[in-house]
Amino acid sequence: MGGPAVLVIDSDAERRSYLATLIEFIDHQAVAVDDWTCWREAAGRHQSALAAIIGGCESEEVRLDLIQELREWDQDLPVLLVTDKARNVPVNPQVAAGVLGNIDMPIRYQQLAFALHQAEIYRESRSRSGTQRPLELFRSLVGNSRAMMRVRRLIEQVANSEANVLILGESGTGKEVVARNLHYNSARRSRAFVPINCGAIPGDLLESELFGHEKGAFTGAISARQGRFELAEDGTLFLDEIGDMSLPMQVKLLRVLQERTFERVGSNKSISANVRIIAATHRNLEEAIKDGKFREDLFYRLNVFPIEMPPLRERVEDIPLLINELIARIEHERRGSVRLTPAAVVALTQYSWPGNVRELANLMERLAILHPSGSVDTGDLPDKFLAPGAARNPAPPASDSSAAVFAAVMRLPAEGLDLKEHLNNLEYSLIKQALDEADGVVAQAAKRLRLGRTTLVEKLRKYEVVARESDDGILT
Repeated sequence: MGGPAVLVIDSDAERRSYLATLIEFIDHQAVAVDDWTCWREAAGRHQSALAAIIGGCESEEVRLDLIQELREWDQDLPVLLVTDKARNVPVNPQVAAGVLGNIDMPIRYQQLAFALHQAEIYRESRSRSGTQRPLELFRSLVGNSRAMMRVRRLIEQVANSEANVLILGESGTGKEVVARNLHYNSARRSRAFVPINCGAIPGDLLESELFGHEKGAFTGAISARQGRFELAEDGTLFLDEIGDMSLPMQVKLLRVLQERTFERVGSNKSISANVRIIAATHRNLEEAIKDGKFREDLFYRLNVFPIEMPPLRERVEDIPLLINELIARIEHERRGSVRLTPAAVVALTQYSWPGNVRELANLMERLAILHPSGSVDTGDLPDKFLAPGAARNPAPPASDSSAAVFAAVMRLPAEGLDLKEHLNNLEYSLIKQALDEADGVVAQAAKRLRLGRTTLVEKLRKYEVVARESDDGILT
């Protein structure tokens, strides 16, 4: 595995193995140990870890000592705690204060992926010599899809260079988020990030907005004013919707990019411009060039390093993670809370999302208002988000770990997998969960799995799982 390492310390062998399997499916390396005294030896083979997950320990005192040792090893290491709400065992306040978050049992792929994403945000916010970066930088960059991993990789490659970047993609895909990440990952991060929407400002005012003006330069110019280029000096200027810029303004922008100087409107004094340019558009600029609406020379000046943001419909496996991220944002801003059933999440993965992540964010906010602290099923979704012919109130899934949710969030690991072995592991895990929830009674577990009782008995024998028997000695 080529991803970051995740340290798992858990005395429960079955849970430890299951966690390691899920971690590897998220494209991370799992470093799993059963004894809290030997974690250093295992972790020593890695330069760092993305996070540490702590499961079963001998006692709360041992768990607290372990957290302190991990902090000494890496003071910024996010620590996640495996908790069992069903047992209602209170967590030591000192232990709770030392962890980033909890992973509730039964452990689910979607929950673990989200927890590791939060750990990544925690890590990023404390990188760059302690420079704090806002969590909103990571909005819309949530996801483990190949498309989003490629976007993050491109950001890492170009962020610290001086190259102009052109971000392409449909409206609502998060182009400004990419631009802000580029700025905050660059050497210019301590200076200003100045955005301007070229399509929202009338053409006759855009020149003044970009370059500034002197007093009396035109009617209404009652005082001198700095433009965006001056405000972004030594920093980053983000030209959003560059494809909507008029041809005369394109000529003037091209001159600034070539000569690195400009003049305020109404002045002949040249001002140097030490500004990094990041541009974005939802338009096809190559088609605009053919139509005579965009200058080819400006296109090549801007398109030094293109980054294309994928539409949401092409990365539906990221939708469950995005939903969790958006709900977490709503909760953090104290604007309510809401939960979606697995069936509702799957229904949303089948929608085309013409408005992309922005449309998804609007939907989550609407649902939080309509169903405060409630649970949203398919019947609660607006009609347009349901596929034609979809049932408004389908039968509820067996559990949050149902195959539908796994299918919505799972990605094939980069190195591939043994499909037969994986399916066996998944089947075994779901059977064990169904038995646990049915208190070991086979008949009830079979109902939860929608299997015949005899079929489930055969599978129990296959996996050598011991279930509860009735008084007459017959497996129940």
